Amino acid sequence: MGKIFDIINIPLSFVLQFFAKICGGDFAASVAIFTLLINIVLIPLTIKSQKSAVQQARIKPKLDELKKKYGDDRQKMAQAQQKLYQDEGVSMSGGCLPLILRLVIMMSIYWLILSPLTYMSKVDAKDVKTVSSSISTQLKSIKKKDKDKYEDITEKIAWNEKSNSSQLSVVKIIRDPKLKDAIFTEKAFKKIEKPYNRIVEKDKKANINYYLFGIEKMDLTDTPHFGWNFADDFTILWLIPIGAFLSQILTSVISMAIQKKNNPEAPSMAFMMLTMPLITLFIGFGLPGGVGFYWICSSLIGGLLQAGVQMFYGPNTMLAKQRAKELVKQADFETKKIASVQNEDTQEN
Repeated sequence: MGKIFDIINIPLSFVLQFFAKICGGDFAASVAIFTLLINIVLIPLTIKSQKSAVQQARIKPKLDELKKKYGDDRQKMAQAQQKLYQDEGVSMSGGCLPLILRLVIMMSIYWLILSPLTYMSKVDAKDVKTVSSSISTQLKSIKKKDKDKYEDITEKIAWNEKSNSSQLSVVKIIRDPKLKDAIFTEKAFKKIEKPYNRIVEKDKKANINYYLFGIEKMDLTDTPHFGWNFADDFTILWLIPIGAFLSQILTSVISMAIQKKNNPEAPSMAFMMLTMPLITLFIGFGLPGGVGFYWICSSLIGGLLQAGVQMFYGPNTMLAKQRAKELVKQADFETKKIASVQNEDTQEN
């Protein structure tokens, strides 16, 4: 599926590389800067979605009349509704675009983190496949001879043959010569020495640091797996999905408070406010830490900017302005009509 996203992944990888280079190879800083810029770029679309919400609120009385008129006749109701939207110039998809773009970017970040050699280090796919296949073969051999050693190595490199995250394991191996020596025999390594060295060279050239705030135990390419035995299973990487959960709760509370201020009659969304962060928390324990870190940045930066947009472009505020304009226009029309009638009376006299 990653190939489907290449149209976004490839240019995005160059952007993240550029920001990482500015920040001394820091991938986390690169993601934070990118998230800030993309949310700033999306502000016009966010405002547009707010305007779309205003237009839908404006025509709601007319929609209610159509529902009364056509009752359960869904076909006629759909036709009348479509005609109303066309006549009023209202687009139902206007509010969806920012959400779709954020979802696409999140998926792209996911694939970039899952395939750092392909996208961030620009390693040839054949070299990655050759080395990954050799690692798999060597690990199977180790498993037959020494199961404890196999489990120790696979845990260190987060190896999972059934998943598509083998590139993350390769990154760990090429950056730790001890792991390479533990996996490969001299004879086995000679067979893949050239592609292996090419990967090492390109990884060094890219110079991407995947540690969050320089903390080695917070490797953004690692997945924070959850376990109920907190004493043994807890790792510092758990702070990322927990942070994503808390940041979404915070921005949801702020957004709801502003929405309630703009529209006191708005229905409570407390259930949704808790549901989405809980889903993020659950998923966050099964994805690389970098995805969770992006969620934290996106929630805090995007949420605060969204809150700012709601303050100045809230549906109720914009609807009031829209109605004020309509009243001014109507008053203008009536003033001209009265003046016209007075002119006619003057000419007759």
